[in-house]
Amino acid sequence: MELRHLRSFVAVAQTQNFTRAAEMLNISQPPLSRQIQQIEEEIGAQLFERGSRPVKLTEAGRFFLTHALRLLEHADDLPKLTRRVAQIESRLVIGFVASTLYGELPAVVRSLRRESPQTVVSLLEMSTIDQCHALRTGAIDVGFGRIRLDDASVRREVLREERLLVALPDYHELCVRPEPLSMVELARECLIVYPRRPRPSYADQVLSAFKDRGLTPSEIHEVQELQTALGLIAAGVGIALVPASVQRLRRDEVVYRQLDETSIVSPIIMSTRLEDDTPELVLLIKLAQQIYADQE
Repeated sequence: MELRHLRSFVAVAQTQNFTRAAEMLNISQPPLSRQIQQIEEEIGAQLFERGSRPVKLTEAGRFFLTHALRLLEHADDLPKLTRRVAQIESRLVIGFVASTLYGELPAVVRSLRRESPQTVVSLLEMSTIDQCHALRTGAIDVGFGRIRLDDASVRREVLREERLLVALPDYHELCVRPEPLSMVELARECLIVYPRRPRPSYADQVLSAFKDRGLTPSEIHEVQELQTALGLIAAGVGIALVPASVQRLRRDEVVYRQLDETSIVSPIIMSTRLEDDTPELVLLIKLAQQIYADQE
């Protein structure tokens, strides 16, 4: 079945007359009747009531008309959409984990748009694991994540090793302490980690920081989002280790304290496809390197 068959069917259905439909399509009536017959033979059902004047659709015909109109509408839109895509000089899709938005990533995107205004930039929130898959399939062009994953097809660059802070309820007894907090003290608390899935994730980085020191938190509460974790902290459910860049969030209810170990960090990793050197990507990499280095 071809688009011309659908157009012929719609013309008959809308005019309710084979003669007028043939005139509208600039064909004679016999070829038009053959096309309708070919559709009915392929479907295995009558689309028009035989002998009715004006021509009337059967129940199957009404169903077929609804979907034929939709298909023809999409077919008519396709050239316009394709022309619009062809007019776009370049496109860059960025995958990111939510916490990177509280750091330098917005400045990187602003700089890219300023220096390359013809580049259409799209941002998609996704886990580091999903970023690797999206890079392989071409769904994104660059990813900003926190997990070191080995993939032979992906090129990685650590832009920063970001220090972790302790997020506490503003009325917690540890808040009155001016000195940095120890991991031993924190292991006595209910530890809130995120995201719950997919794993491995930032949650595993935090848990490993305790395990590397021979510590096990007294209780672990897993949530999916950073904002959920901060909300639970504000409610007094527990504490969390968070990247330093998020310390501007919920300052009226959450207090952020330094750790006594500067080595407890979470990397910000920029990932791209191996040997992908398109001009807009090269520019973004350069801008990211400069901006993250300037803010050290």
